[in-house]
Amino acid sequence: MSGREPRIVVIGAGVAGITTAHHLQEAGFTDFVVLEKGDDVGGVWYWNHYPGLTCDVPSQIYQFAFAPKADWSRIWAPGAEIQRYHRDVVEQFGLADRIRCGVEVVSADFDDESGEWTVTTAAGEVHVADFVICATGVLHNPAYPDIPGIDSFDGPVVHTARWDDDLETDGRSVAVIGTGSTGVQVVSALQPRAASVKHFVRSPQWILWAPMRLPQIPGSAAFFRAVPGALDALHRALLSASGILVDVVTKPTWRRRAVQRYARLSLRAQVGAGALRDRLTPDYEPLCKRQVLSGTYYRALKADNAELVTDGIERIDAGGLVTADGRRHDVDVIVLATGFRAHDYMRPMEITGRDGIALDDVWSEGPRAYRMTAIPGFPNLFTVLGPNSPTGSISLQHSSSKTASYIVAWLERFRAGTVDRVEVTGAATDEFNAQVAEAMEPTVWNTGCNSWYQTGLGVDLWPFDRRTLDAMLSAPIDEHFTITSAAPTD
Repeated sequence: MSGREPRIVVIGAGVAGITTAHHLQEAGFTDFVVLEKGDDVGGVWYWNHYPGLTCDVPSQIYQFAFAPKADWSRIWAPGAEIQRYHRDVVEQFGLADRIRCGVEVVSADFDDESGEWTVTTAAGEVHVADFVICATGVLHNPAYPDIPGIDSFDGPVVHTARWDDDLETDGRSVAVIGTGSTGVQVVSALQPRAASVKHFVRSPQWILWAPMRLPQIPGSAAFFRAVPGALDALHRALLSASGILVDVVTKPTWRRRAVQRYARLSLRAQVGAGALRDRLTPDYEPLCKRQVLSGTYYRALKADNAELVTDGIERIDAGGLVTADGRRHDVDVIVLATGFRAHDYMRPMEITGRDGIALDDVWSEGPRAYRMTAIPGFPNLFTVLGPNSPTGSISLQHSSSKTASYIVAWLERFRAGTVDRVEVTGAATDEFNAQVAEAMEPTVWNTGCNSWYQTGLGVDLWPFDRRTLDAMLSAPIDEHFTITSAAPTD
């Protein structure tokens, strides 16, 4: 096995998978394939195409550093444009031949004797690999609410992550279940043309006012094209400026208090005093949950054809919803804006590691890894945007790039013949997770709200700044791994 070209299977072709494929290609690896269950690339931006879908991160930072885009249509780009950008990047960098869409991986099994991974698809196709890189991301498995009678509804029931583009909502009565960015965007988009929109909200969100439909600065695309390096410089500046966001969420400083005051002001200024504002006021600190941005939601809720419903849903029947107060809500369409099973990561794939250990058993209490990249018991398997990778403050593209570079360092050692198998130790993983728990204490995410960030093991986020991320992923630390060398030893 010494010195051979590693066989690599990458699972997923969203932000993480495209980044990984680019780094593998740049490093000269030739025997790799990217398997993507969707019919096109883009990950969450392929699966999601509901009305009003907009990225809540400014376009100039929500892009690959190696593929800057000069001509975004808006400051905050719409989802369809982001998906096209991912497809364009794949074509531009010659990655299309490496990516196989419409191929769903159902299992990956490690063989202790051969040291090989067997990756099996839903169609029964088998790939044998030396390394498996799971780039499945976070937001890909829709979460469906367990509401009695939901299957008995006579009209369409659609999840925002599986939107039916032929669904007609104009002139119809629509129920939207769930808040967060998705619920806010859908209500804002459907309200102007629906007969009525009822937003069923179990727990209201703090919403920062922002002009989400603001077009890109006129002339900026021409400027970036005319001035070499300007776009790269802007991207670097925005990455640096994001350090302010890290400070806001990780430390109880004046910056956090200022943003929280702005959240309360956004509610007061747009809704005014009265019962509606009382029902829209959360009982937790602003920023504790994934922050929502909108310039239209409160206005949509105040329209004559819109209603906020905060009573719990008791059941659904053929004609609509019945809430806990006994009230019937007759509707034509039910929209589930109920998010994702955010902590599935690679699952529902069945992944079996050394000694037949199953990932489901290892993660029975919640996902856990070493520096977002490796899991004890699973040799030669790495994750990009794995556990603790959601940041809320650091570019996912940056995190993906640093992780992919880190993994490439291991692959180069395999190619050079100095490493055969590599597996992170339980001690190193415990140490990292203890550091995470300690760093999580002063963060705003740890102030008592119930959010999708929570797992049985704590808060599944990155509680450090970008400099720490860069340092932790700068180079492998051999002492943190059990390494089997392919080269003879004395």
